Amino acid sequence: MERTKFVLDQKQMPTRWYNILPDLPQPLPPVLHPGTGKPVTPDDLKRLFPMALIMQEFSPESYIEIPEEIQAIYRMWRPTPLNRAYRLEKALGTPARIFYKYEGVSPAGSHKPNTAVAQAYYNKKEGVKRLATETGAGQWGSALAMGCMMFGLELKVYMVKVSYNQKPYRRIMMETWGAKCVPSPSMDTQSGRAVLAKDPDSAGSLGLAISEAVEDAVTHDDTHYSLGSVLNHVLLHQTIVGQEAMKQMEMAGHYPDIIVGCVGGGSNFAGVYLPFLRDKIKGGKKNLRIIAVEAQACPHLTKGVYAYDFGDMAGLTPLLQMYTLGHTFVPPPVHAGGLRYHGMAPIVSHCYKLGLIEAKAEFQVPVFEAGVKFARAEGIIPAPESAHAIKVGIDEALACKESGQTKNILIALSGHGHFDMSAYNEYLTGKLADYAYPEEKVKEAQASLPKVPA
Repeated sequence: MERTKFVLDQKQMPTRWYNILPDLPQPLPPVLHPGTGKPVTPDDLKRLFPMALIMQEFSPESYIEIPEEIQAIYRMWRPTPLNRAYRLEKALGTPARIFYKYEGVSPAGSHKPNTAVAQAYYNKKEGVKRLATETGAGQWGSALAMGCMMFGLELKVYMVKVSYNQKPYRRIMMETWGAKCVPSPSMDTQSGRAVLAKDPDSAGSLGLAISEAVEDAVTHDDTHYSLGSVLNHVLLHQTIVGQEAMKQMEMAGHYPDIIVGCVGGGSNFAGVYLPFLRDKIKGGKKNLRIIAVEAQACPHLTKGVYAYDFGDMAGLTPLLQMYTLGHTFVPPPVHAGGLRYHGMAPIVSHCYKLGLIEAKAEFQVPVFEAGVKFARAEGIIPAPESAHAIKVGIDEALACKESGQTKNILIALSGHGHFDMSAYNEYLTGKLADYAYPEEKVKEAQASLPKVPA
């Protein structure tokens, strides 16, 4: 009988996070202070983050030990399974072998707790009482609510208004774990009030929600800010996923020819591919293809510019060199597939700039079509974000059908879609429309990119 699931024993769970920074063929561009334009120092960031996370952000070490307190919580759901998608392969009639690393088994239903638990732990250890954060579709807010609950921290979540209204169960999930969740833009911050004064009906954006959360943190002495993607230390924490996947692919007797993951800020995708990227850079796996899949409504890699930009709308954060649509860009409210952030993680952006990874942008109707096809074959209803990766994974499998090649395709399935039924209903009832990014809005947003000296 063919084996369909590859599960590691808890004793095989990685006990270190992998740091790609020392292995990159070219160093990552520095993070710049928004006031001076000079590289930030640890002291510049300590008002927002605990020093342990700041040190991880710039660490020259290849591996960082995972504290036992974090490992103990990880073991509630880790290691997560790697599955062989035999039923999907049969439905497609492809000779390709399709594997998916499934993070939906976590209590929050996604990969996000891998960093949420770590960030809550390090803040608690430094004596912080309260965290402020943003969330788009609600996966990150849910995960951090769980992490804060585990370590007895208060949490305020600014949730992008369009998602707040579309996904009430995400808010309820956060509140069940003890967090306070408000729609962004809100009247609770100057950043939110300024937007509402101009546009009372603003649907919000992730960049704006970040501005509100950062403002909240810097105006409360007992509060730090927490981010669920983009930054180096967040991607670092997610590498436990890719390290497990490497062991599980070895159990399966195969090595990936293609790795596919969705990208919003980049943490889920990076968590899977970065451990394999070391093989591509140093281990002779030059033909390994790594594909980032983004939304056509928010195509930062494929249509953005590589430039220094703020991570938030109000310009409160340090400047990151990344692929960006412009920090004032607001995605369309009709976009149901998530992945709404205006920029891309510096590490992912850097890898794309160096040609180490590829990028594709997909329309939401075929993305949901792929999600339904996957659900009807494998039984798992994927998060809309994850369905972007599934769409391209299916495309690659069909290309193998055309060529007759047998390739190994690894899909990062970052979470389940149980809280996204309204979006699936829009698709199933024929109400979901394709939407490309509004080029004029992007040009307008990119015109406001900060001026950075060469």
